[in-house]
Amino acid sequence: QVQLVESGGGLVQAGGSLRLSCAASGRTFSNYAMGWFRQAPGKEREFVAAISWSIGYTYYADSVKGRFTISRDNAKSTVFLQMNSLKPEDTAVYYCAADRGSALGRYKESQYSYWGQGTQVTVSS
Repeated sequence: QVQLVESGGGLVQAGGSLRLSCAASGRTFSNYAMGWFRQAPGKEREFVAAISWSIGYTYYADSVKGRFTISRDNAKSTVFLQMNSLKPEDTAVYYCAADRGSALGRYKESQYSYWGQGTQVTVSS
């Protein structure tokens, strides 16, 4: 059974940084796509970033490109989301997601089978 556990959320001022972590267990993730999504109050869940675990190719939403970086640590089976230059509009619950295969083109919730419980990120102005 795949388990994803996010951590690292919190309250930060605009312009600040946070690093989210997603600890993955229950599988060998070398052939998995790992994604980060977020959901703000009253809005639909949206794609943030994804990485193909085996080759490390990364993909980003336009809204975070240049500010956020997704990466993985193979030894720790952990995926990270480094978030810099945070804006109030980045406030949301951030979710880690996983599914078998490449991360290429995986921008929709329906393309991921496994989800974490989410971690709250609040950016104050």
